[in-house]
Amino acid sequence: MEKNPIITLKDISLSFDGEQVLDKLDLSIYDGEFVTLLGPSGCGKTSTLRIIGGFLTPDSGDVFFGDKRVNDLPPYKRPVNTIFQRYALFPHLNVYDNVAFGMKVQKKNKAEIAETVDRMLTMVGLKGFEKRTVSTLSGGQQQRVAIARALANNPKVLLLDEPLAALDLKLRKEMQNELKNMQKSLGITFIYVTHDQEEALTMSDRVVVMDGGVIQQIGTPIDIYNEPQNVFVADFIGDSNLFSGIMVRDLLVNILGVDFPCVDTGFGENNPVDVVIRPEDVLLVPAKDGQITGTVTSLIFKGVHYEMNIMAGGYKWLVHSTKMEPVGAEVGLCVEPENIQIMHKPHSVQQEGHGIDE
Repeated sequence: MEKNPIITLKDISLSFDGEQVLDKLDLSIYDGEFVTLLGPSGCGKTSTLRIIGGFLTPDSGDVFFGDKRVNDLPPYKRPVNTIFQRYALFPHLNVYDNVAFGMKVQKKNKAEIAETVDRMLTMVGLKGFEKRTVSTLSGGQQQRVAIARALANNPKVLLLDEPLAALDLKLRKEMQNELKNMQKSLGITFIYVTHDQEEALTMSDRVVVMDGGVIQQIGTPIDIYNEPQNVFVADFIGDSNLFSGIMVRDLLVNILGVDFPCVDTGFGENNPVDVVIRPEDVLLVPAKDGQITGTVTSLIFKGVHYEMNIMAGGYKWLVHSTKMEPVGAEVGLCVEPENIQIMHKPHSVQQEGHGIDE
């Protein structure tokens, strides 16, 4: 039986000063999901979050919570709480009063407030910090206070606008795990905005990849990474080798003048296509055994693997391998058929960056 969405955006459009920010966007989010809106600056992800929260009103389209249209409902009447990048804590209040603030506004009794504050601070690892002023806390501790304050009101949906952006890398990774664990234990719907691809892949049940105010792809992290639907998604999510190829026929694609077996069908015969090969899927073999041969032009040790640029067929291949070949070495490259991703060539997607036949 299909679940009903907790939030539905239908045909949402928004513009600022004549510039289209969101263009007829449709999105459904389900109860208990961790959904991440991912994309570069200016793609519309934060505007989408603010429309859900009630801080922005779309030019056209409808916002539903369940089956109730909420376009005209102010933020404080929506069953959501928002954690902003700058946390928006009250500097004149201590930790206890920051967490208790929303419940005091709702006129809950003191005993219930005290019990909830204690439970929230325990959950975020700040029990014993009740009397500390927020200005004496580290960035990570302030982040935890903001989370505790948001969750104390027991929202159905928690909106998070790049909440980890100000933290250092180590703390950021710790908080990613903590946020995901909290979301799972509480069962609350999290809608998370980030431009960090690794963060999105690590934390999310589903990722919504956006560009130019348009959703480019929605899927699980595995689907988004392994089955990108266009060049933009492939190039934005992780490292990729991007080619303009020719689909010779079903199960065979020509890349850089070489025929590669693949597993894709339905692209016709001798049609231009876009091709994606992830760097970890390129196999290094002796030059005589390669589907295509090339020369190593650069080598970097990355700890878990070596990163190599290999010039082959007039294209600079990016290769990640636990096997090292020195600069100047002649090598063969092979790709298993299932690791070659074929996509139709859309007219609307810009083919930029290191891809498309350098």
